[in-house]
Amino acid sequence: MMPGFIRHPTRFVACSHGRRSGPSYPILEFGLNRVETRGEARGLAESVKKKHPVRVSNFLKRLEQDIQAICRLPRGRKILAAVSGGVDSMVLLHALATLAEGRRWKITVAHFNHRVRGRSSDADERLVLKTAAALKLPAIAGGADVNSFARASGLSLEMAARQLRHEFLARTARDLKISTVALAHHADDQVELFFLRLLRGAGGDGLAGMKLSSPSPADRRIQLVRPLLDFSKTQLNEFARKEKIPFREDASNQSSDFLRNRIRNELLPLLQNKYQPGITASVLRLMEIVGAEAEAVGNVAAEWRQRPRTAFQDLPVAVQRRILRSQLSALGVAPDFDRIEFLRRSAGVPISISPERSVSRNAAGTVDLKQISPIEFNRRNRVLDLAVEPGTVFFDGVALSWGFDATRGSKRSPAAGGRETFDADRVGDRITLRHWQPGDRFQPSGLKSHVKLQDLFINSKISLGQRRSRLVAATAEGLIFWVEGLRISEGFKLTPSTVRRLVWRWKRDGAGSLMSSE
Repeated sequence: MMPGFIRHPTRFVACSHGRRSGPSYPILEFGLNRVETRGEARGLAESVKKKHPVRVSNFLKRLEQDIQAICRLPRGRKILAAVSGGVDSMVLLHALATLAEGRRWKITVAHFNHRVRGRSSDADERLVLKTAAALKLPAIAGGADVNSFARASGLSLEMAARQLRHEFLARTARDLKISTVALAHHADDQVELFFLRLLRGAGGDGLAGMKLSSPSPADRRIQLVRPLLDFSKTQLNEFARKEKIPFREDASNQSSDFLRNRIRNELLPLLQNKYQPGITASVLRLMEIVGAEAEAVGNVAAEWRQRPRTAFQDLPVAVQRRILRSQLSALGVAPDFDRIEFLRRSAGVPISISPERSVSRNAAGTVDLKQISPIEFNRRNRVLDLAVEPGTVFFDGVALSWGFDATRGSKRSPAAGGRETFDADRVGDRITLRHWQPGDRFQPSGLKSHVKLQDLFINSKISLGQRRSRLVAATAEGLIFWVEGLRISEGFKLTPSTVRRLVWRWKRDGAGSLMSSE
């Protein structure tokens, strides 16, 4: 790809004068300026071009110090600047363009069109390309239908946009042999991210937020730098106002459909006005503390994995968790909290992570991933007529018997192993006794909806081998009312309107009675 060209999915368009083919829209809305004609747009670009060789503000001096101290961008470095057209990224672009002369940076502008706001998205792209042309910087634009990708991948719109954007930036950087991508995240973004991750139950690393420099999630060989991370939104707006930097407002930032917007527009103002006027500073301080402590735990865990001088079970809990989490991540297994806790507490006990794979931890703290042979489901079944009273059958190693009780109401008899009581009229006379099958769903007592039986087995720590032999009983309509070893179904339990009870007993041959849980 040659600098000075815009890349689109199906065409290349020269951008030396900020022009591109496609529909023409007579009015462009900018953050601080309204441009009525293409001629005025070119005039705006010329005014931008004339400003930049002049003074260096205090804002830019501080920014340059941060870049030198933390981001460490050496002289002559090639930088891909990610620019959306909003105030944050337009400030970043102008700041980098101003500082580039003294640092001899070679800046290329990259814009990703998410195509979620129709003409407004296209207008964002036009502004970025016109500004890049005015600054005499090469620009590359790409885009994708984020809505369609989100639906196809099952991701939220925000996560789909993030994934596609990072993939575009990483791909563009590779094509241009650029190893550094500059992003415009700022301090207010950090605070919003803290609450997003807090509400989702993140750990220390997640609550620490973004770093000034980190690898790209799309390609770890690409370095992401965030020079504006220590600046507030207010400071960016003030710099844009003083320097007359054009930008565009994204109307979707006001939509309550997105959790981040609700945090920004509802939660943070509430906390600031009613609880803590200095909430931003407090959260940023907390993120710094949590991040430093999480980094320390990570260093201890990494050192232990290199030279394990202490037995795994004698390590602090936080270090044990980090050791297990890092191993799960390396194996490509989602390191969720419940999974980590199971492994931490249970040496030598495998836990299924999918129908084909399981993980376990040995006493030394090493996590092992194993492939499980495909499940061969037991298709045997037996239809029973409960009207034959009392009844007794022996099915695949389990002795079952049943009877009826005319006691009304929902009062239950004292719990007993291998015994359950159901509403007989809801169950009906004909049932099928069988084994667990693919796709089986069950509503345990106390839950409001049906869940996959496989998920219940996993959550109950029932091994794959045991699952294959567990019996289930289903009504003539195919609804499961009993699963061996689990609590009864919500839809078949005793209620105040019960007039007849089905008393169900079972005992597995050679294993004693199975305890059923309420």
